[in-house]
Amino acid sequence: MPTKNISETKKWLRAAQTISEALPYMRRFSGRTFVIKYGGHAMGDTSLAENFAKDVVLLKQVGINPVVVHGGGPQIAKMLERLNIESRFVDGLRVTDAAAIEVVEMVLSGTINKEIVSTINAAGGTAVGLSGKDGKLLEARRLVLPGRGDVDLGFVGEPAQVNIGVLQSFEKSHIIPVVAPIGIGPQGETYNINADTAAGAIASAMSAAKLIMLTDVVGVLDEAGELISMLDAGETEALLNGDAIKGGMIPKLKTCLTALGNNCEAAHILDGRIPHSLLLEIFTAHGTGTMIVPDKK
Repeated sequence: MPTKNISETKKWLRAAQTISEALPYMRRFSGRTFVIKYGGHAMGDTSLAENFAKDVVLLKQVGINPVVVHGGGPQIAKMLERLNIESRFVDGLRVTDAAAIEVVEMVLSGTINKEIVSTINAAGGTAVGLSGKDGKLLEARRLVLPGRGDVDLGFVGEPAQVNIGVLQSFEKSHIIPVVAPIGIGPQGETYNINADTAAGAIASAMSAAKLIMLTDVVGVLDEAGELISMLDAGETEALLNGDAIKGGMIPKLKTCLTALGNNCEAAHILDGRIPHSLLLEIFTAHGTGTMIVPDKK
């Protein structure tokens, strides 16, 4: 047999083995909800965005209910700069005045949301774009920094109530909801909510099987810089109390712990720069990132 044919046969055998390995996971999670926070480099790279869309469509096809919650910080920053609206940050949070919140909503609920919807639809799915305002999905309140009550972040919010009825209506359908993290206040005001926080709140409210965060790092790293593939809640708390976890990983891990405390079965932090990292983590034994599970009872 020619060498090329042997090579091709081995490649297809590996593909068949992967599909076979995925079957038990497909059965286990059929009918369950996965909340996926989508952002970072994975969202800005066309090839990765197309791969992500295919992965989400496949999840829906095998009976899983994916809910996509997306960010958009870099795109917001570019638009604010184009409009000569100054950006100011406090503790990593963008101070959002009345002019800025209009731009934030336009970019998140308009441009980015519809791009993701279109990409999923082009991959063979049926996606529908929502913001937290739709069906009062994300009722919000003004975010106040702990111990920093004198700091006014403007229209930066946090979820006060998650009304999941609009998302539940899609569970028995072929529709994939794509959510922009825009909340609505008690007087109808608009709030910008951190996408990680919004995804965690939705996962908690829906008792999701999984909360999955796509990031620009390989996962949670120990003090030596090595990937930690599995953590329980207690081990995660210990890491947060130590020196290994820094920067943006801190709120991500706190969000994961909150979701686990609200009947979410597992949380995953994945490198969105790896093609099909979503499928590799969910449907293979070895995974690609860090999986966080509740403490054993």
